[in-house]
Amino acid sequence: MTTHTVRSPIQVISGLFGAVFLLVGILGFVPGITTDLDTIMFAGHHSQAALLGIFQVSVLHNIVHLLFGIVGLLGLRSRKLAETYLIVGGIVYAVLWIYGLVVPMESMGNFVPLNTADNWLHFVLAVAMITTGIIFGRKARTSVTR
Repeated sequence: MTTHTVRSPIQVISGLFGAVFLLVGILGFVPGITTDLDTIMFAGHHSQAALLGIFQVSVLHNIVHLLFGIVGLLGLRSRKLAETYLIVGGIVYAVLWIYGLVVPMESMGNFVPLNTADNWLHFVLAVAMITTGIIFGRKARTSVTR
């Protein structure tokens, strides 16, 4: 006998974000997909490695993507975890966006590292994650209370 688990839309969205983050974290270590991989550093703005030749990455940056991916996939298990992941994750990306705008790119404070493309991608991720977390989280709560 097989048991089929029905997942809510917010759990599926969390899983999709998680899968993409996991893929991005892995691709950040793949030569050819990440240019100048031989210059990658653990952290800091001196890393010239760039995912797709656009997004500056470091080992730390890739690890963060891998962790975000794992937590997003765990959101497949629970509506509440999925909602929390999307909203809190979105807030983290909003903070990273602001951080990237405020901290000069060539300073020691740019430890992640971030470039302009990263900054605006973080803005888009923040808006997308928070919005889907709120909208689909609200839908999940109203469908449970009915």
